[in-house]
Amino acid sequence: MLDRGLLPDFSADVIAETSAITKAAAPDASLKDMRSLLWCSIDNEDSLDLDQLSVAEQLPGGAVKIFVAVADVDAIVKKDSAIDGHARTNTTSVYTAAEIFPMLPEKLSTDLTSLADRKERLAFVIEMEVGADGAVGQSDVYRAVVVNRAKLAYNSVAAWLDGTAPAPAPISAVPGLDQNLRLQDRAAQAMKTRRHQHGALTLDTIEARPVFTGDSLSDLRADQKNRATELIEDFMIGANGVTARYLELKGFPALRRVLRFPERWARIVQLARDLGASLPPGPDCQALQQFLEMRRQADPARFPDLSLSVVKLLGRGEYVLEYPGQPVAGHFGLAVKDYTHSTAPNRRFPDLITQRLLKAALVGARTPYTDDELDQIADHCTEQEDNATKVERQVRKSAAALLLESRVGERFDGIVTGASSKGTWVRIDHPAAEGRVVRGFKGLDVGDHVAVKLVDTDVERGFVDFARVGK
Repeated sequence: MLDRGLLPDFSADVIAETSAITKAAAPDASLKDMRSLLWCSIDNEDSLDLDQLSVAEQLPGGAVKIFVAVADVDAIVKKDSAIDGHARTNTTSVYTAAEIFPMLPEKLSTDLTSLADRKERLAFVIEMEVGADGAVGQSDVYRAVVVNRAKLAYNSVAAWLDGTAPAPAPISAVPGLDQNLRLQDRAAQAMKTRRHQHGALTLDTIEARPVFTGDSLSDLRADQKNRATELIEDFMIGANGVTARYLELKGFPALRRVLRFPERWARIVQLARDLGASLPPGPDCQALQQFLEMRRQADPARFPDLSLSVVKLLGRGEYVLEYPGQPVAGHFGLAVKDYTHSTAPNRRFPDLITQRLLKAALVGARTPYTDDELDQIADHCTEQEDNATKVERQVRKSAAALLLESRVGERFDGIVTGASSKGTWVRIDHPAAEGRVVRGFKGLDVGDHVAVKLVDTDVERGFVDFARVGK
């Protein structure tokens, strides 16, 4: 982390400021009282840094009003404080297989600025009407007081929504929450369908999560999307779009999250051709989405491999400063023009910046940052996000090397995830790990399926070396 400009520890000033904070921010008369609503959070089982809640209201004609509450972190983390300075340096929480390095002290992010279970908290509320066709209509942004009625987890909620398991106990404990969640799910599925009709990409990438037996790492297990993760994803995309449009309407600049046209579209075209399909010579999100959906239905077992290849070839997202009335690049993968990051202020600094812009816009005050400051913050956040990703990948490689060091000589089936002058990389599934092809890599490119033999590991440096087997 230090080599990449990230701070692994909080300074003495940050610790002193945090120690002086003894309670959550108190509400005032200007905030809406929304404590009685059936708010709930859905996140990973072990997550305590809860950034958002959601609740739904049935409207006439099949429409649904969705409310997304986002933790008001700025109520405690003040601009230019020592805590804010640490967050501005790192810009993100860093999630490694060995340890989590939170952007904010855990006393805040997992408690006083978290929308914690059954705690009264201040929040920004993004309100949006979702039609039966999934279109977002009227919307609004305001501040309120909320209470999380049920802390829920993705996998158990998804199993219940799919009908393969009973309702989790926290749902059953809150009268009416089951019906409200099904209403939320219906709206989210409609939003998802509409996004994909407009070219949002169906991608099923596999994220490797560390599994421990006691204090020992025992596996890197693949996490996949499910109905509950999709619910949150679609609400967050909708809320981020509403926030971006609100700031523009108020004449405020914003940190937009963009993904420009794919860096290696020609290779994506070749991947499609190898699978018997054709794509236009120029980037086309709708054509790509149609191809992806066709492949997902034709070969669901291998679809995560194709998804990973496409993600690698699309390139990375970035933060850019957007001025009202000026065109922006939009987000190619989500097929949306208006998109910012606003829904995870405990974990991402751009979201905290967005909160401060929203607060000023809501009361008609001047923006708290100059355009030059915002431009520099956008570049820095993009750079630090990349650095954090590299740190997480490095530790994940060390974890993989640790799990594989006793399996040198074994053969694995893999998919090429990277191919450049810097090296060729392949991913295997059990454990979910990535390594370098040190022999036989000539001619390989992203998306190729290949058999490899494990030839060496180095835990400290995170090296996992493979040799290609056969043609």
